[in-house]
Amino acid sequence: MALAERTPPTAEEYAQYPQRFSNWGRWGADDELGTLNFVTPEVRRAAAACVVDGTAVGCGRPLNTAPGPANPYPVRHMVNTKTSGGMIDHLSLYIHGFTETHIDALCHLSTLEGDDTWNGKALDEYHMPAGHTGTVDFWSDGIVTRGVLYDVPRFRGTDYVEPGRPVHGWELADIAAAQGVTPQPGDAVLIRSGYGAYFAATGAQPGFGSPAGVHASCVEFLHETQASILVWDMQDAPVEDQGLDNPKPIAVPMHVHQMVLPYMGMPILDNADFEALGDACAAAGRWAVQFVVAPLVITGGTGSPVNPIAIL
Repeated sequence: MALAERTPPTAEEYAQYPQRFSNWGRWGADDELGTLNFVTPEVRRAAAACVVDGTAVGCGRPLNTAPGPANPYPVRHMVNTKTSGGMIDHLSLYIHGFTETHIDALCHLSTLEGDDTWNGKALDEYHMPAGHTGTVDFWSDGIVTRGVLYDVPRFRGTDYVEPGRPVHGWELADIAAAQGVTPQPGDAVLIRSGYGAYFAATGAQPGFGSPAGVHASCVEFLHETQASILVWDMQDAPVEDQGLDNPKPIAVPMHVHQMVLPYMGMPILDNADFEALGDACAAAGRWAVQFVVAPLVITGGTGSPVNPIAIL
C-alpha cells in the first residue's frame, strides 16, 4: 500500500508499520525529541513568516469539571477566597483521555510487544520508563513551528467527519493541494474533523473514544512528509472504520497512536478545538499558521495539559 494507490493498509501491511515507519536510532540512542528534531531553527524562523495580520487563535478546550462517559476523571477545581488574602486555585486533573486538551509524551504508549517504548527504552515493573527518558519535561523549550490546518469537513463540504468515512492519508494530500499548501519537514499537522459540530448536530453524548476520526493510513502521510507533531480534535477512528483488528488488547483501539508514538517518535496533541481556527483560516484564505505549544515542565510526566495557539 502506498499513498499514491489510495487504498488503506491490509492487516498484513499494517503489521509491517512498526518496521516500515520506525525512527529508532535516527537521532541517536539518547534522543528525547523524536520527530521534533525536524523543527530546526530554520523551520522556526520560516514559521514566523506565516504571521500576516497577527491574529491569535487558542485551540484548547476548557477544562472539564463535569463527570460523564467521556470524562470519568473530571477536573477538580478548588478556590480558597475567604482566608487566603487572595484567590488561590487548586487543580487536579487527569491529563490523558478524550476531553482535556493535552500532549502525549513519547513514553505514553509502549510498543505492541509491551516491553519498551520510544527508541527501545525499557519499561519497569510499573510499566513506566526504567530511566528518566521519553517524558514531557524534555520539551520544556516548547514547540514553535509551522502548523497546517487540514480542514476535512470544509474540504468534503460537510459539517463534520461522519462515522464510516474516516480521514485517510491520501485525503490529507488532496486537502493540502486544494489549499495551496506544500507539506514541509517540521510541520505540525492539524486535522480538523469537526468534533463539536458532530455532537451539536447528532445530539449524541461523548463517550470514551472517538465516534469518527483518523485512519491508520495517515501514518504513512505523517512519515513521508516528515511532520513534527500530530494535532487533532477527534482521535483514532473506531475499529469498525479502520477495517483492522485492535492492535493491542486495550479498551479503546488506537491504530494511529500505536504507531506514531512508540515507533515514529512523534508527539500527539489530543482534543484540540479547531472550530475558531477553521473559521479564521477560511476567512483569511490561508491554512498555514505559526503554531505554538508550551507543555508544563512535569518531571517524569507522560504528558501535559496545553493550550495550543495558532497565529495568523
